Amino acid sequence: MTEQTETSQRPVLVVDFGAQYAQLIARRVREAGVYSELVPHTASAAEIAAKNPIGIILSGGPSSVYEPGAPTLDPGVFDLNVPTLGICYGFQVMAQALGGVVANTGLREYGATDASIIRDESVLFDGQPAEQNVWMSHGDQVSEAPAGFDVLARTGATPVAAFGSDARRMYGVQWHPEVKHSDHGQRIIENFLHKAAGLAADWNSGNVIAEQVERIRAQVGSGRVLSALSGGVDSAVSTALVHKAVGDQLIAVFVDHGLLRKGEREQVEQDYVASTGVRLVTVDARHTFLEALAGVSDPEEKRKIIGREFIRAFERVQRELVDEAKADGEPIRFLVQGTLYPDVVESGGGAGTANIKSHHNVGGLPEDLQFELVEPLRTLFKDEVRAIGRELGLPEVIVGRQPFPGPGLGIRIVGEVTADRLEILRDADAIAREELTKAGLDAEIWQCPVVLLADVRSVGVQGDGRTYGHPIVLRPVSSEDAMTADWTRLPYDVLSRISNRITNEVREVNRVVLDVTSKPPGTIEWE
Repeated sequence: MTEQTETSQRPVLVVDFGAQYAQLIARRVREAGVYSELVPHTASAAEIAAKNPIGIILSGGPSSVYEPGAPTLDPGVFDLNVPTLGICYGFQVMAQALGGVVANTGLREYGATDASIIRDESVLFDGQPAEQNVWMSHGDQVSEAPAGFDVLARTGATPVAAFGSDARRMYGVQWHPEVKHSDHGQRIIENFLHKAAGLAADWNSGNVIAEQVERIRAQVGSGRVLSALSGGVDSAVSTALVHKAVGDQLIAVFVDHGLLRKGEREQVEQDYVASTGVRLVTVDARHTFLEALAGVSDPEEKRKIIGREFIRAFERVQRELVDEAKADGEPIRFLVQGTLYPDVVESGGGAGTANIKSHHNVGGLPEDLQFELVEPLRTLFKDEVRAIGRELGLPEVIVGRQPFPGPGLGIRIVGEVTADRLEILRDADAIAREELTKAGLDAEIWQCPVVLLADVRSVGVQGDGRTYGHPIVLRPVSSEDAMTADWTRLPYDVLSRISNRITNEVREVNRVVLDVTSKPPGTIEWE
């Protein structure tokens, strides 16, 4: 397996100090029309310089700069002559590294805070009001700006709430401009990018398509390509993008692993092919997947098994098409996946982050993979993928579809995956989706995983008799990019209809519960 270069565009690097919202900073930069990537704070100045950045943003973080083992940054980063913006903890790291003073005064600021801009001639605050509401989360504070830096803002508790040097193109703010709670936060980020760093707003879906088409053609040449088409947004867009690049060299492969929701296979076989004209091969691997998952309850092991069996299914198609490929003079050695940036980050890649869960298409791939991967969406967030899908002309029924994980219902059964449990969950999921659609709520929620707690039973009473059935969990969430999320406040009458129908119509379910956990601390999927 080879690791392909992701993009030819020079990035703004977001240095992650363990912040809850580091990926949100990267998204805000992209919303300003500039390409961005996450990197770990452990990257050396040489490693950062090797990425040829056009800007650097230092994220916040949960630590104090005085704590033993607190995240640090190679001070050589500040000598790279790259425009730099420090946020919260990154602001304090910058201050300390450049000779300023960071103190623990015992004064803390959390949440909404009034900030006063005292030097509005700085490009960082150009066009902004002198008084603004910002979102703070800090205990330590910068008590003295570095030499040569002007104090740009203050709050009631923080005398140096922002500083900057237009000459050095270096700035810092104590608050979090990336969150919506900071009234003018996006304007601060845009001023840094466009006015301080002088960057053009040229990152958009049209440019991404043109660049990726060129890159795919260079990677694939005249080779034949298989595409892993699940029917979801990511695989649909990646398949369409590769089809635009190489045309009939592409064969889409849909693997029915038996972990699908009701109607999934029919949707792929009819809707997608009808809208794109892509050649489709369907593989019935239901028995193979269930056999491989038998007796397995650990979610990481399930993901890895599903990832492995996906690849084995594609390898079988590869062998079956070998004669056809030989007739064309080219073997089939490329495989398209709809891998997104959040998949990479959560699987422990991209920024040196912890492995939250191994996505089947990243950490779940077998070590003896024989394909060379083509992953044209690997640097993108979900909303960017949807924009590209619309640009490519995919119908809204595909582009606007709520996300559904590649491992399917296999990771929505907490416990062993069996045919009976899949039927229970399939029926409950179909009811939830039907009622949400009837209520006109599809556009208001990111997705609504329906989870079967297969290893849990609860006592109930149905038909005047005692039951000992499974609970079903509803997990409606709202999100921009799946990196952070909040639970969606569904109307009580809709929840009531879903609950009543599931407990009345689905065998072995006698309880429906609602998951009201945000992400973090919980992930969107239970496994």
